[in-house]
Amino acid sequence: MQIGFDHSKYVQIQSEHIRDRIAQFGNKLYLELGGKLFDDHHASRVLPGFQPDSKLQMLAQLKDQLEILIVISALDIERNKVRQDLGITYDEDVLRLRQEFMDRGFLVSGVAVTHYNHQASADMFRERLSRIGVRSYVLYTIEGYPHNVALIDSEEGFGRNDYIETTRPLVVVTAPGPGSGKMAVCLSQLYNEHQRGIQAGYAKFETFPVWNLPLQHPVNVAYEAATADLNDVNMIDPYHLEAYGRIAVNYNRDVEIFPVLDALFEGIYGSNPYKSPTDMGVNMVGYCISDDAVCQLASKNEIIRRYFVALNRLADGLCGEEEVNKIALLMKHLNITTDLRRTVAAARQRKAETGCISSAIELNDGTIICANSGDLLGCSAALILNVTKHLAGIDHNLKLIPQEMIEPIQRTKVECLGAKNPRLHTDEVLVALSVLSEHDSNCANALAQIPKLRNCQVHSTIMLGEVDRRIFAKLGINLTCDPMLKRDLPPVVKDRD
Repeated sequence: MQIGFDHSKYVQIQSEHIRDRIAQFGNKLYLELGGKLFDDHHASRVLPGFQPDSKLQMLAQLKDQLEILIVISALDIERNKVRQDLGITYDEDVLRLRQEFMDRGFLVSGVAVTHYNHQASADMFRERLSRIGVRSYVLYTIEGYPHNVALIDSEEGFGRNDYIETTRPLVVVTAPGPGSGKMAVCLSQLYNEHQRGIQAGYAKFETFPVWNLPLQHPVNVAYEAATADLNDVNMIDPYHLEAYGRIAVNYNRDVEIFPVLDALFEGIYGSNPYKSPTDMGVNMVGYCISDDAVCQLASKNEIIRRYFVALNRLADGLCGEEEVNKIALLMKHLNITTDLRRTVAAARQRKAETGCISSAIELNDGTIICANSGDLLGCSAALILNVTKHLAGIDHNLKLIPQEMIEPIQRTKVECLGAKNPRLHTDEVLVALSVLSEHDSNCANALAQIPKLRNCQVHSTIMLGEVDRRIFAKLGINLTCDPMLKRDLPPVVKDRD
């Protein structure tokens, strides 16, 4: 994988910039974190060299100065909202995040429950937190928020919320996902700190869009593609342009809410320390791009990946055509098509040649390996065997997993587990390789190649099932699928690894 982002530089200058912002507000700063603090795979895809936990590594430089506050909306608890990338509910993710932070040595000060209106599910979650020794706080729904500034900035507004006691100069406010109410928590704390005579400030830590890259830079366009379901739009920050005569990129929600924030800051402090939404940010990512061409190409590939994700969501009935059309329009503006993703053409060509569902993987050296479904293996499982044999230098005609081992597994899947598809999935192939590797050097050698698949690109001519998708994600493989459902499966042929 070509590197286009300087991780070490980022860790250094980003932490220094946050220190400066803490000092600007008298040594107390509430930092609203947009996006993910770790597992930020979008950033690592569009900025090759950015690590999924780069932000966490950066904050580790400030570990002794910071504490983390996790936010969850009572509305999300009530409707059992699920993180699609992990398949767990937001309340479960709060507990996961807390443990992840603590395992890395960070202080977690508690959990803030926003949009609270005495929901029974929220009360039960707070009781659960209490039983495991976690402090929780509530922020009530405020009628007319965020535009009813007079009510918000009063004892009946922010003054009604729990005051969250914090002890360190930097409070990082994070959440399982968007819409949790992180900004409301920060502003409520500013109000309540001010009421107690404590000076505190607010800043926003958003990675995307990158404010000092052009509006139509592929890195910023990739962010629009990633948030197509939220209908976010990148735009020039008009307040920044007016105040400084300089172009900066922000997104519609921050620009739209700025007049409200301006009024709230004036109500709390008497004046607003910021002249624009961009001023509120502390993001230094744009200064750490070491190879712009690499990041542009990676971002274009990410836009295509998001396009296929939207097509799959449409096929599953999870979104409307507007989401697909928006990303298609972004691709048109950048003059790119799905052909830019080499695995797409390769998998489709293999399907045309064999008449079977096919898949293709592009290795980090540019080599493309293909596979197709047979009566024993699905196309993703066959692909894993083909590519590991290639990397290990094993003859393609050698059968790593004997048929007499596959057939009993298939019978168990169908007869005992009620599966309709007897073909082995990727996880079952990996388990079989692991068992055989104890006595077969070829299997051991093939299994040893698995780590080399990280950051590789894969395309399948059918929408893969959840098991295969999750295995590819765990292996760090970037997957796309044509929007063909299983009911459209063509006949299989007796072709295997």
